[in-house]
Amino acid sequence: MGERTNKPTTRFARPGTITEAEYVVVGAGSAGCAVAGKLAAAGRSVVLIEGGKKDVRNLLVTMPGMIGPMHAEPKLKKLVDWGFHTVPQANALNRELPQPRGKVVGGSSSINGLLWVRGNRANYDSWAQEMGAAGEAWNADSVNEQYKRIEDFEDGASDFRGAGGPIKVTRHTQPTEASTMFKEAAAQTLDMKVLADYNAGEQEGFSTFQQSASRGKRYSAARGYLHDRDLPTLSVLTEVSASRVLLEGTRAVGVEVIDGKGERHVVRATGEVVLSAGVFGSAQLLQLSGIGSAEELARHGIATVADLPVGDNLHDHMFVPTTFEMPSALHHGTAGYFARGFLKEVTRGGSFLENTVFETVGFVRTSQATTVPDLQLHVLPWAYPSPNQDAPIRHEVDKRSALTIMSSLIYPRSRGTLRLRSADPLAEPLIDFNYLAEPHDRQVLLEGVGMIRDIMAHPLLKGHVKSEIHPGAAIDMEAMKAEIPNRATSIYHGVGTCRMGVDERAVVDPQLRVRGIDGLRVADASIMPSIIGGNTNAPSVMIGDKAADLILGGAA
Repeated sequence: MGERTNKPTTRFARPGTITEAEYVVVGAGSAGCAVAGKLAAAGRSVVLIEGGKKDVRNLLVTMPGMIGPMHAEPKLKKLVDWGFHTVPQANALNRELPQPRGKVVGGSSSINGLLWVRGNRANYDSWAQEMGAAGEAWNADSVNEQYKRIEDFEDGASDFRGAGGPIKVTRHTQPTEASTMFKEAAAQTLDMKVLADYNAGEQEGFSTFQQSASRGKRYSAARGYLHDRDLPTLSVLTEVSASRVLLEGTRAVGVEVIDGKGERHVVRATGEVVLSAGVFGSAQLLQLSGIGSAEELARHGIATVADLPVGDNLHDHMFVPTTFEMPSALHHGTAGYFARGFLKEVTRGGSFLENTVFETVGFVRTSQATTVPDLQLHVLPWAYPSPNQDAPIRHEVDKRSALTIMSSLIYPRSRGTLRLRSADPLAEPLIDFNYLAEPHDRQVLLEGVGMIRDIMAHPLLKGHVKSEIHPGAAIDMEAMKAEIPNRATSIYHGVGTCRMGVDERAVVDPQLRVRGIDGLRVADASIMPSIIGGNTNAPSVMIGDKAADLILGGAA
């Protein structure tokens, strides 16, 4: 990577001032910052295109604990979020679930929960096995080496962890007594291990969450790969929207962008174009450029250049929250409480805002599991909106100290689609996850709620848990079956719309090259053949980092 400097050196440019580079990367998110930063560090000229605003000096996205008010207060959220929603979900009471996406440099790595989870090693071996010899670069051992180069882990280097990489990774530094007791009670209830490091050789068990943060600073992909580095060959265009990939025959030669005034500009690529616009943006941009289902493109009057299953295979993690009154959880979800924490943080530091709001994690098996844990438990010492937070309002939460545990489905079987709403590049796409279409998905979430209730009844927690606030003791497990469609919520981990593979279902090959198109790659969560068992930010950064290696290796 480029050498660290003592001050921000990212070169932000205006549309029209930069017209050509060797590599044009669309999307300054988790993967895009990694691709662009690593290519620039190798001396290649790069233009990075981002629709959102700059992130530097924005405490809303640089202070870890601000994710609470950021996502709770619509006026704040609107500043950094594109505000996408799904289409009505037929199996979830026709709800239109929000899909936050970072509208800022750093993308969703600037607004997410900062949870650093690689997934299960078996996930990557499954990808590699599916692709045969061509996919060996994606197996668990190869991906492990990639992660080691990315991380600067607080415990230092080991067979599984890295030191000195661009992303600092630490454990939560101030876990509450409530979440710590939950970890011990959960391990005893389910007869499982308490793990020192779930990102090492073994995932199954309970542990303290790891976060992409250090010393009160969020380590977004932008902070890790772009800022405070000497990258003279990198230019970042902000507040411009990519409208299409420019093609000459079947070769990508650049990108057309639209600025805030509606004026169009062209940035040409003498080498390659890399789409890192995310699970929604990359698929949408391919389709706008004539790459996708010929039948779907014809509906919008778009000529087909490559007939590929772009937008298929869309899937996501979901969770159902349960909230318990627990004084040792300490925190209160009120504006005044956050204001006091913010004042402390900016004046002397050491407040709860130095960390993510999540504290403890568990990877466990339900009756539906096969060879790996299929349920993730997210634990945070705050009350949570009930029954869901679909409406774009400031939701009232219980003001008592409370522990919320999320029963999280990590291997959904339901699959959906991402389609164009129109040929207008500024129109929000049609996002249809087809949530809960498969009975399996409901069953895993339901069993998770049962596990959580069993854990909270453990003798270790006797006298510490005052009551179940949501869903509430009146809703027994039989009644809970009917509650799942209303309470299940997206974890905002959509993947799969530009599936990587070697068969006809694939959009990109194992080198991330778009099939049938020269000079065009996709590098972000959209290329995942199947979702990993855990939060998707770390894998997205890994995909971007690996994409740069693939490009540099091929161009050497």
